[in-house]
Amino acid sequence: MHPFHAKLALVTAAVAALLAPLSSAPAAAAASAAPALHMAGVPSVRRDLPEPPPADVVRKELGELTVAAPHPMTGYSRSKFPHWITQYGTCDTREVVLARDGQDVIQDEQCRAASGTWYSAYAGKVSTRPSTEVDIDHVVPLANGWRSGADEWTTAKRRQFANDLTNPQLIAVSASSNRQKGDQSPDQWAPPLHSYWCTYARAWTHVKYVYELNITAPEKSTLDEMLDTCPA
Repeated sequence: MHPFHAKLALVTAAVAALLAPLSSAPAAAAASAAPALHMAGVPSVRRDLPEPPPADVVRKELGELTVAAPHPMTGYSRSKFPHWITQYGTCDTREVVLARDGQDVIQDEQCRAASGTWYSAYAGKVSTRPSTEVDIDHVVPLANGWRSGADEWTTAKRRQFANDLTNPQLIAVSASSNRQKGDQSPDQWAPPLHSYWCTYARAWTHVKYVYELNITAPEKSTLDEMLDTCPA
């Protein structure tokens, strides 16, 4: 190789080495900011549920909620709360919660939970069949939300409420406990597992506070009693 060409090659290689970290930095930053995608056949990493505020904060939130009679169910439909929307890739809200709340969850190439273990905090029941034994519960049910003021919301806000992964609104529980609960408020139904009442009351109250939903007088009284079960 001609000496000049050899020197040029060395200079070019040195410049490329210096620029490489700079050019790869944005890509690395973007990768770290993106949600962790599922991988077929690989157990998902369990993450914590959104933690509701402590009891003393929630009591203040409870005191600020509007007490009112339930709105009529006229015009209600679950379709007015578009849920299980796509969160990223092929993962919808249901699959994201299943992966978050389960232990050793393995998803297929479509992000569907193929296996794992789910502990239902409502009744202390363990399930292993996500398609038939596990439901994703809206802590504040969609119909209850409608009766509490969501009937006046836009579809976009109802979609947010039905797919909220930020606040303690979604939890994987046994299908049987979810169906026993239905759309009932805490004065009508409470988790059979008494030790979960504190968390349940904190979550329910905080979701209603965040979304500025109403409560009924019996609902407020029961929530106050359930918060009494929280550690001092």
